[in-house]
Amino acid sequence: MRLVITILGVVLLVIAAIMVPCLLQAGEVTSASGYSLLSPIRSGNLTIFPVAASKSYDTAEFLTLDEGLHSGDVIVTEAGQARGLVRHRQGDSSVIHPVRNAEVNRLVLVNNSKRPLLLLAGEIVTGGKQDRVIGKDRIVPAESDPVDLSVFCVEPGRWVAASGKSDFGAAPNVPAVFASPVVRGKAMAAKDQQQVWDSVRTSQQAMAVTVQGAAGAASEVTSTTSYARVMDNKEVQKQVDAVAEPVQRNYESVIRQLRDKNAVGVVVAVNGEIVWADIFASTQLLQKYWPKLVRSYATDAVVTRAKGGEVSSKDALKFLDDLEGRHETAETEPGLYRQTEITGEGFKVFELTSLLPKTGFQLHVAKMAN
Repeated sequence: MRLVITILGVVLLVIAAIMVPCLLQAGEVTSASGYSLLSPIRSGNLTIFPVAASKSYDTAEFLTLDEGLHSGDVIVTEAGQARGLVRHRQGDSSVIHPVRNAEVNRLVLVNNSKRPLLLLAGEIVTGGKQDRVIGKDRIVPAESDPVDLSVFCVEPGRWVAASGKSDFGAAPNVPAVFASPVVRGKAMAAKDQQQVWDSVRTSQQAMAVTVQGAAGAASEVTSTTSYARVMDNKEVQKQVDAVAEPVQRNYESVIRQLRDKNAVGVVVAVNGEIVWADIFASTQLLQKYWPKLVRSYATDAVVTRAKGGEVSSKDALKFLDDLEGRHETAETEPGLYRQTEITGEGFKVFELTSLLPKTGFQLHVAKMAN
């Protein structure tokens, strides 16, 4: 009987040895941190390494900015227009102070939804007297009072409502936009308005050069001050789509095939150099942001025309694993979130941890190469 069991055990081990390589994605590499890198997806000078996690969390309760704006549950407005949005709660006798006039780097948001709202640094809100980019990750509680947002202007030169409306929203003729890693990095790390403006101008000028072969396209790109409308230009869309669509198509195929592997993020390389990583708490959360994120990565690839070497999975894994730095600062909203900024040798890491009941996990991690 023992002989039969032993033989059976050997047979099962042989079968496992044959089957496991077939179940793993070709080229998959696993790190000590529990993340795995799947085979890279390449399109032109853009390389995306899908990241899978050993564990995924329940993020269904979180509302995204796009969802909130489209449903009308989230209102974003200039600071000077926010006074009438203060929520009066029963028994609340606090004094409502007047809100200051509109300022370039101040927006006010109200979340009327019964779900907490997730805001990510790099999301661009269009409208009002300026288009702005959100400067840091944060969570806004359900049914919130007006929250003062940390934003940066991405539209130098305009200080008047383009449509006669002061509120921001998901305009049907302007696509939802995520700032490219270059612009996003200036807002998150440098936290400097002039550097954000400079990066927007540089990207705009580079994009104008890219589309100069198409009649009138370059002048259209340089004539607008709106980052979102530059990205809405038909010729710009063609250039970005040429890079983004193959990556998006292939990555969505990977996610469909490997849902049980908890695909939660990406490591991004342009011209053979790793520039960014975005990691989420769940596949579902990644999928919500993926269409905007992949276009933001592709935008950097389009305006960075030099050809570089080919980055390896080993390099990408090293970038993903190295999250310890020499300096760390944290900002906490008790019971809501903790936002941690880590400065290391040649990189910065930004971690958003949810402190809401039944959470306590990292909702989003962004890492940028300096």
